[in-house]
Amino acid sequence: MKLQEMIAQKKIWRAHMRRVKKLPRDYRIVYAEMQQYIFKIGPVGFEAGLDLLSGIVSLMEDGAKSGKDVLDVTGRDVAAFCDALVAEVPTELDAAQELAVRETAKALQHAVEKVKQKK
Repeated sequence: MKLQEMIAQKKIWRAHMRRVKKLPRDYRIVYAEMQQYIFKIGPVGFEAGLDLLSGIVSLMEDGAKSGKDVLDVTGRDVAAFCDALVAEVPTELDAAQELAVRETAKALQHAVEKVKQKK
């Protein structure tokens, strides 16, 4: 990644966080927990992650404007809400599982070749 891209992403991230800071306190607390959870299991790449998090902020902004409690917006099971959001987006976990499958297949292929050579 080029330095200019990193600087541009940092500006975008800071603008995103300014939106978060404008949310009511209870919304910010829930958002912080959601962000932390999504960073652990969430999308691969800056753009996919930011798109997902920006969508959450938009949803929260709408909920706050209409006077809803934050858990009325997300539901009581916030982790399940996050899981549903990331269900269609490739995640770090998906990437790790994909890598494990490739490495296992490679190791099996190598083992099969060794057995064939011994015959």
